[in-house]
Amino acid sequence: MNDFILAIDAGTTSSRAILFDRGGNTIGVSQYEFTQHFPKESWVEHDATEIWETQLLAIREVLQNHSITASQIHAMGITNQRETTILWDRKTGIPVHNAIVWQDRRTASLCETLEKAGKAPLFYEKTGLLLDAYFSGTKIKWILDQDPELRAQAEKGELAFGTVDSWLIWNLTQGAVHATDVTNASRTLLFNIHSLDWDQELLDALDIPKALLPKVVSCSEKVGSTAEGLFDSSVPISGIAGDQQAALFGQMCIDSGDVKNTYGTGCFCIMNTGTTPVQSKNKMLTTIGYQLNGEVHYALEGSVFVAGAAVQWLRDQLGIISSAPEIEALAETVENNGGVTFIPALAGLGAPYWDPHATGSIIGITRGTQKGHIARATLEAIAMRTKEIITAMQKDADITFKSLKVDGGGSTNNLLMQIQSNLLGVEVIRPETTETTALGAAFFAGLASGYWPSVESLSDIWKIDKQFSPLENQETQKIVSHWNERISKVSNSKVHE
Repeated sequence: MNDFILAIDAGTTSSRAILFDRGGNTIGVSQYEFTQHFPKESWVEHDATEIWETQLLAIREVLQNHSITASQIHAMGITNQRETTILWDRKTGIPVHNAIVWQDRRTASLCETLEKAGKAPLFYEKTGLLLDAYFSGTKIKWILDQDPELRAQAEKGELAFGTVDSWLIWNLTQGAVHATDVTNASRTLLFNIHSLDWDQELLDALDIPKALLPKVVSCSEKVGSTAEGLFDSSVPISGIAGDQQAALFGQMCIDSGDVKNTYGTGCFCIMNTGTTPVQSKNKMLTTIGYQLNGEVHYALEGSVFVAGAAVQWLRDQLGIISSAPEIEALAETVENNGGVTFIPALAGLGAPYWDPHATGSIIGITRGTQKGHIARATLEAIAMRTKEIITAMQKDADITFKSLKVDGGGSTNNLLMQIQSNLLGVEVIRPETTETTALGAAFFAGLASGYWPSVESLSDIWKIDKQFSPLENQETQKIVSHWNERISKVSNSKVHE
């Protein structure tokens, strides 16, 4: 009997394969890391062939470890690092260049040139994105501009472009399917999120041949099956979504105003804004949340550059803690922050400030300041930056949200979650399943294959681990007022409540 859903989670540092059962329980996980390449300053690359090989190993291993055959897999879902760019030869399947990773900044000057040429409003209006090196479009142009022969091949339709999802599908189907989904397409700078198609005007602006591009499908439909001989049986591929969008759905943020925040190295916050795209006045990204049964749900997205990274900094640079989980106990040795505010602008400030020149600062220290005060101020900083993002989203969408769903490593810190709840004044909800990204991909695949009958049936699967309710106290007001006063000392960009 076909009893399981297989989710592929193709991340930035590793390839993972996760098995789920009908109850949404994690049955098994296999993971292989792959090499990070840094050929020049601010350049980040992966070997696309290594991504595929490690992903195949992870799939085979998780099946073998749990004595499950491919014939027992009802369907496969794929989620992935989103903006990473791969070009390959359609005949040979061999990449023509290393994958250029979403973190890579080599096209920053090209983005500045396009901005000076007055192209930024065109891209924002059609894609909901800022003109930034983060996204795939300028990376494609950069690869083609390196070699006239490559450009000629691209124009003849001999090359294929894909984000990591497309690359894996191509290899899983041995070249039979060249596809991506609307969420990954919406992060390329080439996809019109209103007409839901590749946009010729944007392609012309970046001089990219349309022949390169994959077919765009919804997040939940059968796009193909794995090639014969790859596993002991062919497996349908029926779910695709970028990682943050998959986490949105895996958290069951299916109503307008639902918000999830992932606490990792940074924070990734996404709000479901319903079936109408919302243009941000606060430099949030407007993106596609997911497409299901022909209906598109849009989202606003904002990122905090430094969250868990601030905790790592306390550990690695200051030596205040020896492991990241220790910060909770250390912060609990004091009743409050002792007047200390930590502005964690260790890599500039992201939304809603967008100040790359801002630097970090610890303000309010005295002779009485203890390590516990700095630890507590660090947790408050993560929660405050999240609050700023969510406040901006609410203004943009004119929505008052009811609660915040949380995931990622930082969400296991109960004190941080309580501080977050206090600052937002709403309940913070942590689910039982922390594999929300993979679970979202599994949900999309299982809905398309009939493994789960409806979205409503998924809501019964999603279960709460712990709920944090806001506690009103004067300290919360102090944290906010000190923050608003002090952040202006490190950033020229102003954010008003």
